[in-house]
Amino acid sequence: MLPVPDAPQPVPPGAGPSVSVVVPARDDAAQLAVCLRLLAAQSRRPDEVVVVDNASTDGTAAVARAAGARVVHEPVRGIPAAAAAGYDAARGDVVVRCDADSRPGPEWVAELIAALGARPDAVAVSGPGRFLGLPPGLGTVLSALYVGLYVTAAGAALAHPPLFGTNMAMRRSWWLEVRGRVHRADPELHDDMDLSFRLDPGRRIVFLARPAVGMSPRALRPGPAALRRLARAGRTLRVNWTRERPWERWSARLRGTGRARR
Repeated sequence: MLPVPDAPQPVPPGAGPSVSVVVPARDDAAQLAVCLRLLAAQSRRPDEVVVVDNASTDGTAAVARAAGARVVHEPVRGIPAAAAAGYDAARGDVVVRCDADSRPGPEWVAELIAALGARPDAVAVSGPGRFLGLPPGLGTVLSALYVGLYVTAAGAALAHPPLFGTNMAMRRSWWLEVRGRVHRADPELHDDMDLSFRLDPGRRIVFLARPAVGMSPRALRPGPAALRRLARAGRTLRVNWTRERPWERWSARLRGTGRARR
């Protein structure tokens, strides 16, 4: 059985939920430095930033410490292990997630917290990304296609909206419920989709139209990395569909019943 992490720190009355931002990173020191500066400039500053150093060989950990972030070391390589380690370490009532190359606007944390607070029936909210560094028209179209295809395809497989790891917030209480059921040891899975599969009937994930988070266009580059992302998507589906087929998920979701899959 997994040990239960420390309880969240007390929050002064009226201050709202405490917020942890988790950033998994591996050999991405330069990108991380920019991301941490943007997190420090949030209108609703997080109560803590947890950077998960995923066996980096560069200055990722040093950059995180210099920015005042709490560093968690995860020697098992892979985003599933790194993200889960960050969520385990987070102390906030709400756990927000982005990537080292994410570029959140100054209202990002505030908007996610407000959206989650407005939906007491939701355990998590997620939003889109927008590719940076592309011509404005092309960037808008490619961003909409990329995120739209992911939400549509993953939603069909899940029977509900998916989480998008670049831009998401979840209740820590939900993570504590499902963390023993994620595939944290398999580096060839998409961690955000795998976590989305842990949503049981009667629970809800809400995918928002905003806020959008800037992200690197490297996801669009053809080659081995793109093929690996596709292979990970297929593996994530196969692994999770051994527990529950898509038509079973849709049936349970439509009935609003079901039990947690172990």
